[in-house]
Amino acid sequence: MLSRTSVVDEIKISTLSFSSIFQIGDAEITNGFSRAIAVQREAETFFGNEGNFAAFPIFSEPIPIPPIEEELSFIKEHINPVIKVNNIIVTGVSSSSVVQLGSTRSISMEARVKHIRQLLPREEDEL
Repeated sequence: MLSRTSVVDEIKISTLSFSSIFQIGDAEITNGFSRAIAVQREAETFFGNEGNFAAFPIFSEPIPIPPIEEELSFIKEHINPVIKVNNIIVTGVSSSSVVQLGSTRSISMEARVKHIRQLLPREEDEL
């Protein structure tokens, strides 16, 4: 992989969390993985057994990746071996995301989130 120099004058990132990456420079391989169970409850009731990822198939099902069947051809030319960045402002990077100033040969990112909304039972006359 071609090695280049990354020059950054200023970067401000407010939040970087949950399997996220901030990298200045080139990388051979980048992998990120994040999973979460987000429960929104109308009443604050806790059962003590929340958070079991194995209970939800979404966390174990394989992600289908379609094969690339088209023939790809491209030419890349790095005239200047320096990546120059003046100023970047990032509000937030979360859940298996990347902010990178450079090149990556292979990258794989995965974020799986199960959203659950638990509402109180409604009386028929309220409908």
